Order: sequence, then structure tokens, then C-alpha cells
Amino acid sequence: MSALLRSLWQKCGVQHNWASAYHPQSNGLVERFNGTLKMMLKTFMNQHPQDWDKYLPHLLFAYREVPQESTGFSPFELLYGRRVRGPLDLMRDEWEGKASPEGESVVEYVLTFRERLAELMGLARENLARAQRRQKVWYDRTARARAFATGDQVMVLIPVRRNKLQAAWEGPFKVIKQLNEVNYVVELSNRAHHRRVYHVNMMKPYYDRGNVVLAVCGHWEGQGDDPLVDLFPGTKAGSPLEAIPLSDQLTPGQHAEIRGVLHLYRQLFSNQPGRTNLTVHRVETGSHAPIRCSPFRVTGKTAQDLEREVRDMLALGVIQPSSSPWASPVVLVPKKDGSIRFCVDYRKLNAITVSDAYPMPRPDELLDKLGGARYLTTMDLTKGYWQVPLDADARLKSAFITPLGLYEFLTLPFGLKGAPATFQRLVDQLLRGMESFAVAYIDDICVFSQTWEDHMSQVKQVLDRLRKAGLTVKAEKCKVGMAEVSYLGHRVGSGCLKPEPAKVEVIRDWPAPQTKKQVQAFIGMAGYYRRFVPHFSAIAGPITELCKKGKPDKVIWTEQCQEAFRALKEALVSGPVLANPDFDKPFMVFTDASDTGLGAVLMQEDEKGERHPIVYLSKKLLPREQSYAAIEKECLAMVWALKKLEPYLFGRHFTVYTDHSPLTWLHQMKGANAKLLRWSLLLQDYDMDVVHVKESANLTADALSRRGDPELPQVTGQSDPAQFSLKGGRDVTE
Repeated sequence: MSALLRSLWQKCGVQHNWASAYHPQSNGLVERFNGTLKMMLKTFMNQHPQDWDKYLPHLLFAYREVPQESTGFSPFELLYGRRVRGPLDLMRDEWEGKASPEGESVVEYVLTFRERLAELMGLARENLARAQRRQKVWYDRTARARAFATGDQVMVLIPVRRNKLQAAWEGPFKVIKQLNEVNYVVELSNRAHHRRVYHVNMMKPYYDRGNVVLAVCGHWEGQGDDPLVDLFPGTKAGSPLEAIPLSDQLTPGQHAEIRGVLHLYRQLFSNQPGRTNLTVHRVETGSHAPIRCSPFRVTGKTAQDLEREVRDMLALGVIQPSSSPWASPVVLVPKKDGSIRFCVDYRKLNAITVSDAYPMPRPDELLDKLGGARYLTTMDLTKGYWQVPLDADARLKSAFITPLGLYEFLTLPFGLKGAPATFQRLVDQLLRGMESFAVAYIDDICVFSQTWEDHMSQVKQVLDRLRKAGLTVKAEKCKVGMAEVSYLGHRVGSGCLKPEPAKVEVIRDWPAPQTKKQVQAFIGMAGYYRRFVPHFSAIAGPITELCKKGKPDKVIWTEQCQEAFRALKEALVSGPVLANPDFDKPFMVFTDASDTGLGAVLMQEDEKGERHPIVYLSKKLLPREQSYAAIEKECLAMVWALKKLEPYLFGRHFTVYTDHSPLTWLHQMKGANAKLLRWSLLLQDYDMDVVHVKESANLTADALSRRGDPELPQVTGQSDPAQFSLKGGRDVTE
């Protein structure tokens, strides 16, 4: 600051307060003015893009005449000692005869102006003080006092170089000087400007963990979630073709035929990972400096296990010694059988890695493709990730540090951010052109066919692609020619879709949750199979209420929650079965709405004329939606259901059944209800017939929409939609 400016501020009684970049709280009024002015200018320029500059004085006049909340006066009044008088004020004064008398002397005007200005400034200071106290009380509700001494090591929140609007914690840095209660001078050792002023809110203490820890980091399996991934599962033994299970439904001739095909590709089946030539994995971290962590200390038998794992990976060609500036620590997690899991903690590297936006396939779409097949073959790649090489830069960043030395991966390790996207891109490229008979979710490949001849030909094509790509398959995890297989947590095949029995058993034995996180874990597990459970949202309502914002972390488990908990378990354990969609047959959609929810079910008729459910849908209404009129709720149920079922219905003719007769003439809608008119226009994209049915013929959708009845719905494994009903009559007046 120059001596001239310092003298000017001293004469004017201006106190210099320190502020810092990205933390302008010390001059909040100026920042509020800047924000308001920018918003007004943006709005004004959008409305007058050609001649906005001509009307800037009018815009500033409008801002300067409005009183501010903190001072109680407008900027004009504080500057000139009087309220601004615009054209309308002058005209009103003239009409009312209140025009100011002419002939006032300059001395009288100046004296009056000084008195008025002094009075306004006194009132403004009082208003500002009250506003500051009010704002301080509001801010201090969640604020915590923090202070640092000279020489302390701190982490500083600094904008990321590649994106100034994002910030990340960097450090440790050293505190050089404290300027006042909230501002500190910090020395940045790795920056061009070595010393900068930072607000206390942009700083946090740095805790040095030291170079070693005294124990193996990890917990016994089964005692909570383990975010780390086992990098070296399985055995190193060979993979004989006899280990591949074949379907019992195959004839001896078919057995011999498939054995011959597998023998032709016998080199493809191995417990040793291959090395693909189709892609490489890259790790993009921008201009971020390398991250180096210290190795964890290991002793005794644990050190021997670590040495053995490293030696085995070196023998497989998965890793090599490294001189990389990057280093992530190795974590050894003990298993129940006394062995250990070899893991690398890549969390710090993943935090700065640019995400790969490649889409993952939807499990429900894959399952719909498989359900109607008569022959199914599944293949699981041998340690799939290890068959994808890393580029030179990614090898350096994959380095992990141990007491034995520094090593880097040559192939894609588990736990790296972006690894699933890279592998999914690989299998999609591998199966391109085979989408009609082969699907893959990461390394789980499934071939599906209607006839044995087609199945043999298609299995050969997939195996040939795998061999040309340099990939290997684990024989023990393959299943060939099956009528029904386990895929993505479901039993699929023979025209049916069921939950995986082992997963259902886990849900059946699930203990009552005690915390909000445990509730979320149970709802997430059970919700994966919600398509099998009619009125899922109605049953789970009391439990999902516990997860709302503001609810205590330690949940209050009521009798209603326990009843819902029991009902969900029974709904899945009872063995629900859904029919697989046949896109050559017409679909039927049943919809209904109640005061609290929406329900729908997608159905098809078989050759005997019996209706079978394909998908159950249910939704809890939002508070604003609960106030809709009956016809609006019923129409919302139809629009919502068709949007959810669009992959099945769009481009096909189908029939919608509803027990609300006015919906049958919705396509002829004319009137003042803009909501219904808008929805009717949305429904014009579908080729459908709307049919009115009696309530007794629409029990399934009616039950799915219900919520809050005295008793929870009783769910069975029957496929007859009439079995899914709730006690009690309708509560929607028509």
C-alpha cells in the first residue's frame, strides 16, 4: 500500500481490514453489491441485446434508489442526504403543491445537508451494527473457532490449476505469520508465489502419520464393508476342460459336439491371465504433482506372505520393479482362514484421476434379452483386469510401495478409477456385431440362443473373438448349454426371471438395522430385486422414512418398521417369478393411483390365454402430487408408467387398462387444465388403446398404488395378478 493511500484513509477515518482471495467475507456488502449488479446487468442485456448500453444510467438509477437491508437507506440517500426524486416524484409534488421553495441560500443548504448527512450516517451505523450482530449469530451456529501458531503445518484449500472453479486440499505448508484473528501468511514451497495470505476457513491442521504403522491395516471379512479389492485371488493351477460344467438337458450327441468345440479352443481356457491387443488403460491426472505414500510396516508371517505375493506376481509378469515418483501403499487384509488378501490403496490417486464417462450396460436390459432363451452359455475371463495392459504413463502411476521395494503394474490392477469403464469398452468392442446373441457385463459374458444349432455356431464365434483378442477364460466358472443360469444376481432362462437364491438367503438372515447407514444398505440390497415385489414402495415406506434428511443416525425401530422389514423378507423368500417379455406379442399395461402412490404392472398373455406379470412398478407420491385431483393422479400414473416402460412399449402397439373411465377420452382433451393437456400431448408418442375396466379387474395396479392401509399387503409367489390385492376399498373419489 502506498504512503499516499495510507494517509488518505487515515484522514478519512477508514480502517484497513485484510481480505484474502476466494474468501471475501471481510467486505461482504461490496461483494453483495457486485453480485446484485451483475445479475441485474445480465438480465437487462438479455432483454435488450442491441441497445443495452444506452439505458445503463436508468439501470443504475433503479439500483441506487432502493434501500439496502443492512443500512436501512438507499445508496443515493447516504451520499446526498436526501431521497432520490425521479420524474414521477417531481410530477406528484407539483400536483400536490409540495414543490420546494426557491431562493434557499447556499449556506443554509450546506448546513442542512451536513446535519441531515450526520443523522443518516448515525442511523446507518446503528443499522449496520444490528445487521452484523444478526449475521454473526447466524454464522456462529455452525462455526468452530480455529487458530494456528507460527510454524504450524497446515493443509490449504487451493484452486486446481486445470479448473479454477474447483479446489483441493494441498500441503503440508508452513504458517509464517498471523495477521489478525482470521488471516495468516502461509509459505507455499511448491508455488511460484511462495507466500500468500489465507483465511482460516481455507486452512486445516496437518497431522503427520509418520513413516510406519505398527499393525496390518484391515479388518476380518464379514465385519463391515471393505473398500479395498483383492488383487491376487484364485490359484495358479491348470484349467482342464473337464472342469467345465455342461447342462444335464443335453443329449449324449450334444455333449460330444460341445466337447469337440471346447477342445478346438482348449488353449483359451487357462488360469493364467492373457494379454489383450485391443486396448490399453490410461490414467489421466492433469498437471497434478506425483503422490507418494510411505509403506506400512509388516512383521513376522505377514512379511513372508507379502514377499510371496510379490514374487508370484513377478513370475506372472503382472508387475515389475519401478523407479516411479508415484507410490501407493499396500494393505494386507487377513481372511477367516488365516491367509491374507493383497490390496493396493489407490484412494489418493483416484481422487485426482479424471473420470471415464463410458456408459455401463443396464442389468435389467441384459436380463430381458436372456430370459426367453432355451440355451445359455456363460464365460468368466481369468482375472479379467490383469489381461488389459497399461500404457507407459499409467504404469508409473500404478506403482505401489512395500518394505521390499517399489513396484509398478504392467496390467490393469483392481481398485483404479476408470477400470470398469475401460474393461466394458473392451468387451463391447469384442462383441460388436454379436449383440443379437451375446451380452457382457464387464468380464461376465453370456451367449443365448433358441436352437442348439444356432447356439453351437454362436459359441464358436465368441470363442474365436476371445482367442484373436488374446484373452483367456476360467474353465471352472463357465457353464455351457444351460436352460437356466445365474447372471447378475438373478436366475434367468426358460422364459422366467427369478432372484438368485443365495442373495435372497442373505436378505432373509439380515438383522434389524440399528443405524441409518445399515438401513440404506438393506434397502439397497432389497431394492435390487424390487421388480419382483408388487407394491415395493408401499411395503418399504416405513423403513425408507428413516433415511430422510434430519432423521437421527441411530434409527428408532418401531413396530411398523419391523412389520415392513418382515414383509419385504417374506416377499423375496417366497420365490416370486416374472415372465420374460416376448416382443413378438402385444403388451398390456395396468395403471392405477391412490391418495398416496402410483402403481402399474406390465403383462403379456401366453398361448393358453393366461396373463403373466413381467415388471411391477410402484411410486410414492410427492407432497405436492398428493394434492392433485383424482383424474390428474390417474393420468400421472399412466404417464409415469409409460415412461418407465418405454424400452418395452415405444414403437409397438399396446393396450392400457385403467379403472378411471375419463382417461379413455384423454386424447380428445380440450379445456383449461394445462397439466392434463400437456400430458395428453406426451402420450401422443405412443401407439396405444386406452380401455376402461372395473376396479375388480384391476386389482394388481390398484394394490401397487396403495400405501398407508391398516395392514401391509400380503405378497405371494403367484403369477396370477388377481392374487396381489390389498384389504380395504378404494380411497379415490371419482
